[in-house]
Amino acid sequence: MNQTLLALYGLKWNPFSADLPIDAVHIPPKVEDFCWRIEHALVREGGFALIQGDPGTGKSVVLRLLAERLSRLPDLTVGAIHHPQSNLADFYRELGDIFAVPLRPSNRWGGFKALRERWLSHLESTHRRPVLLIDEAQEMNAQVLCELRLLSSARFDSQTLLSVILAGDARLTEKLRREELVPLGSRIRIRLHTECASREELLGCLEHLLEGAGNASLMTPVLCQTLCDHAMGNYRVLTQMAADLLAAAAKRNLPQLDEKLFLELYGQPHQPVRRKAAR
Repeated sequence: MNQTLLALYGLKWNPFSADLPIDAVHIPPKVEDFCWRIEHALVREGGFALIQGDPGTGKSVVLRLLAERLSRLPDLTVGAIHHPQSNLADFYRELGDIFAVPLRPSNRWGGFKALRERWLSHLESTHRRPVLLIDEAQEMNAQVLCELRLLSSARFDSQTLLSVILAGDARLTEKLRREELVPLGSRIRIRLHTECASREELLGCLEHLLEGAGNASLMTPVLCQTLCDHAMGNYRVLTQMAADLLAAAAKRNLPQLDEKLFLELYGQPHQPVRRKAAR
């Protein structure tokens, strides 16, 4: 949204944008607790954590929040896998790029050894495990997940070298029940299940976004409640509808977003009554 439209409603930023400033993100208590455990336990002890939930329930937002918070910790390396669908060779290439380790995919043992040496050196100097964030982890090959488990442990599984946070939908939890991935599933130490939000949680999120953007009265209270009733417990649906309303209101130069605008955009179209053809 351009500056002219933001100025029209006295907004510092678009409160419904996916690229929301991290300080403006609404953080429910269970997400705050999960992030605290990652910051104060997982990065020191290593291992796997899991964020699981349906699309639009906030998994990627939690990863973004974690990436921001962990980046503030001194001497901590934080990386993210951007292509979870990779085969094993490309997965090693991406790890080498993230952790600045020159690897040759044709020499898997050399790459395996070099990565573990880099992580062990990081651990000895900082007493923290490097962190690897993986979104859409349900897309990862079982072979890659198994390799990641073996890469991240040493001394007969008594020492962990890496902290891994996996985020995915229900397909990921189903995949972790497969026989070859049970050893990985049993190593998940911290879990966060993002569920469909209640009406009160959606309303709290919406009010937080509006207040943070600088215009708490951008929407009428009735419209806020109507949006929450139609969002199906999904934060993504809520913000997408709100973004559509904001764009429509700006186009019409409306001073405030109200339920009348909602009905014009999302109300049921009038269906004319069809008359029976005369015989």
